[in-house]
Amino acid sequence: MAKPLEYNATLSERIDVTDALTIFKIAPDKQPDKRPWFVPGQYCVLGMNNADKPELGGVRRSMSIASAPEDEGPTEFYVRWVAKPESENPLTHQLWKLKAGDRMYMRPVAAGVFTVPDTIGADDPRIRVMVAAGTGSAPFVSMLRSELRRDPNADLSRWVLLHGASYPADLGYRDELHALVQNHKLHYFGTVSRPKEAHGWTGDVGRVEAYFEPARLTDLEARIGLLPGGFTPKNVVIYICGLTGTITGTIIPLFDRAFIPDFKRIREALGVPEDVKDSVFYEQYDTEPVIDIKDAAVVAPLRERIQTALARV
Repeated sequence: MAKPLEYNATLSERIDVTDALTIFKIAPDKQPDKRPWFVPGQYCVLGMNNADKPELGGVRRSMSIASAPEDEGPTEFYVRWVAKPESENPLTHQLWKLKAGDRMYMRPVAAGVFTVPDTIGADDPRIRVMVAAGTGSAPFVSMLRSELRRDPNADLSRWVLLHGASYPADLGYRDELHALVQNHKLHYFGTVSRPKEAHGWTGDVGRVEAYFEPARLTDLEARIGLLPGGFTPKNVVIYICGLTGTITGTIIPLFDRAFIPDFKRIREALGVPEDVKDSVFYEQYDTEPVIDIKDAAVVAPLRERIQTALARV
């Protein structure tokens, strides 16, 4: 029998955004000694024991934090129900049974380097374009909230959040983000990939990575205040949180603008010189490249594109 987890936290509140999207607010038994206790963009490990099949024991998964590190009270997570789990013991199937007051596991230490200080540094003046698919908005919500906790009058005009989902209802935190647009100059654009089923939706359509297709990139430049051709690593840095398709769908079109992913093996495969700095950062919990760098037919044209783009810089 697998070893069960020892619960050390309580679900304080759950907010069901839709049937498959929920905000969980979790209070660990031992509160942090001081705040801020993590860096926006980091994650914690959540866990549950399988009550229906105790022989499977506990299951743990990394989840990005949505709350600001300066916030008092419980820690917030934005989670999607996994409809077709690869594991026979999926965490979300246990989480969805919980109600406020129920016990669970939360590792009381945050981890991860998907943060501004660990990538470009807090003083970097470039526009920060955050690309989120589904619950991938969580680390970016944490970053934006932290800016406001530290300065209630913060100017967010160099922050851009592109958020994609299937339906408008899936664009979690939309009201909060629209308020940041109105009051703090955030650039926020939501897009839905199933507009025919989204009655009344008048916003952008398509997957979130479609913003970077050549035909649409000029429009995005104009929206965020850049001149045509100005969407380059000189002016912009990219952060991505989503599935592999979102990551590759963002990275590959931007090779033509000389954006370089923060992944050593991809850099080497594409022949990127060591002195060229990374300009695309993405959250990934495994170590496999998002591009098949072992396939010469895949690598060769991408290498040519990035080399051509770097030669123009």
